[in-house]
This record gives sequence, C-alpha cells and structure tokens, in this order.
Amino acid sequence: MVEKQVMDNKEFAFEAAKIAAGLNCTDVKVVDLRGKSPATEFFVIATSTSARQSRTVADDIDDFAEEAGHARYGRAGYDIGRWILLDYVDVVVHVFDAESRDYYQLESLWGDAKEYAVAE
Repeated sequence: MVEKQVMDNKEFAFEAAKIAAGLNCTDVKVVDLRGKSPATEFFVIATSTSARQSRTVADDIDDFAEEAGHARYGRAGYDIGRWILLDYVDVVVHVFDAESRDYYQLESLWGDAKEYAVAE
C-alpha cells in the first residue's frame, strides 16, 4: 500500500492563499502563528466580494487540501458565506466579506506574528 505524501503545513498555507488570490480575493495573508498559538500554526485570511465567491474559494481550497493530504477537521459559515472557516488543524483558512473582516480583525489578535501578503 502506497501512503499519500502530506504537504508541509507552511507550503499548504501559502498554496491555499494563492488559490484565494487567484480567485480574486483581496488582502490575502498568511499569518505565521507557530510559537504564538497552541491551536494552529498558520492562518490564511482573505477577503471576498460575495458569498458565492467565498464558497467557490472554500470549495477550491477543500479540493486542493484533499490532494495535498490535509483532511478538513471542520467547516463553519459556508451557507451564509460572510465568514467561512476551514479548519485543517495546523492551518485554518478564513474567507471573509469586507465588513466581517473589518469587524473581527483577526490579524490584530497576534500583533507580534509574522504576516505575509500573498498575490496570485
């Protein structure tokens, strides 16, 4: 039996961010939380312009995650689409609409964490 190779968490986070950027999300960031949070290693945060776009981004990242060997532990907000959370344990993806992202400001929770802007 051949075991599936699992993509490194950092590489997976950046690839997920590139998918969001490639689907026209804006202000796409990877936040490195290693050593800062016991819950996860990386956040991927992106802003979409519509619930439909958010769901498309979530679906494409989910498809990629399966190929990369990262099982999804949980998903929230998919039906409404204002803030979709995809939990891959060591990488958590957040796809927000602009209003929700501005309200929650997740990046500010770990002010000393490294942030990387990601473009397509």
